[in-house]
Amino acid sequence: MLTSAGKMHADEVMTDPSLVYRLLSAQFPDWADLSIAPVASAGTDNALYRLGEEMAVRLPRIHWAVGQVEKEMRWLPRLAPHLPLAIPEPLAMGEAGHGYPWRWGVYRWLAGENATPEHITDPRQAAFDLAEFVVALQKVDATQGSRPGALKSSRGVPLAERDGAVRAAIVSLAGEWDSDTLTAAWESALYTPVWAGAPVWLHGDLQAGNLLARNGRLAAVIDFGCLGVGDPACDVMAAWLYLCADTRQIFRDALQVDDDTWARGKGWALSMGLMALPYYRTTNPVLTAIGRRAIEEVLAD
Repeated sequence: MLTSAGKMHADEVMTDPSLVYRLLSAQFPDWADLSIAPVASAGTDNALYRLGEEMAVRLPRIHWAVGQVEKEMRWLPRLAPHLPLAIPEPLAMGEAGHGYPWRWGVYRWLAGENATPEHITDPRQAAFDLAEFVVALQKVDATQGSRPGALKSSRGVPLAERDGAVRAAIVSLAGEWDSDTLTAAWESALYTPVWAGAPVWLHGDLQAGNLLARNGRLAAVIDFGCLGVGDPACDVMAAWLYLCADTRQIFRDALQVDDDTWARGKGWALSMGLMALPYYRTTNPVLTAIGRRAIEEVLAD
């Protein structure tokens, strides 16, 4: 697994503990004497550092992640009371400085381990718990988040907006996967009727790296950088991105989604896998494995 210092993007802004110390000393001096340590993470948008025992610092590492901190600071406190699993608690937002160009955040530390199979006692319970979280999130009034300019997110949009990138990824993977098979699976979802209902809240990236387990059970959902409103199918993609064939139906039954939303969710999962695999192949083995697994689960379903 990569550490926060690992480089994943050609134009990435690099960070290290000394930078975090300088930023804290200038802006939050009461915290500057706490220990600062990089956190092992496969996250692609933000570098993560543990601050003392009770806090974490997140700094965007790439330009497209700029604005995520402000978004989390604004919306997570509003969403948290409605959700059955813990989510990050923002504590403070820092400003650019000492050569670092963007805003950054301090959060309360959430204890747990990535909710990979070895950390989950009952996968069926995990599927149900995740569905409960998605249902609860979708029930929160999304009116304010739906207003123009309220949120910046690439998730929850019609699949057609991802078509060009997905087809380019299929071409780039031609030596490894059968292009016709991938194209047929993608078009099956792409040509499904679009979501005609009201936009709902979406986490946008429900995969093992953003789920925490404690005592063998799903306990928290982290990294809301993709938070947005839109088509509920975006979070349905967890059925293939995170779950397996043995637990997928439990997830679907608890969500009670229609056939079209389920089909679009499969398309979201496929698009995530196809777009991640060539981009992160040499820089992020964890995300590469997640992408490969998503493709395999979709094709096998």
